[in-house]
Amino acid sequence: MLNRVVLVGRLVADPEVKYTTQGVAVASMRVAVNRVTKNEQGEYEADFFNVTAWRRTAEFAQNYLGKGRLVSIDGRLQNRTWVAQDGSKRSMVEIVADNIEGLDRKHDSEASAMGGHDDEIETVSAPPPARRPAPPTAPARSSKPAPPEDDDDDPFADE
Repeated sequence: MLNRVVLVGRLVADPEVKYTTQGVAVASMRVAVNRVTKNEQGEYEADFFNVTAWRRTAEFAQNYLGKGRLVSIDGRLQNRTWVAQDGSKRSMVEIVADNIEGLDRKHDSEASAMGGHDDEIETVSAPPPARRPAPPTAPARSSKPAPPEDDDDDPFADE
């Protein structure tokens, strides 16, 4: 099974970052993605997607991305359901971002504050899942017998 989404679009507003009670950053943002075909009036329409990013990816979005920035988002679709305060059931499909890249140049004022590198593409990825250390292995055994050790108490050592 595969659940993968890749979008290229513009941020509708600045990312909104909150922190969980455990201190984990979570960013919410909305991305407008132009359709590839024109409507009857000859204009391109856009689709709007809700995106959620966690941890370092959320902090990257907060620090380096803002309204109007062209971004690439790589992630997965997730369907959330909940009960609203009025008792009605609600649901929402969102993209959970694993990787976000800023694709356009920063604004001149932003670039000068960041050291003047306005042509670099910015990116951050979610850290890879933690890997368990490999179990210890027994030393390899050789088919040859080990050479005898020198032992002063061995009466047959000279033979």
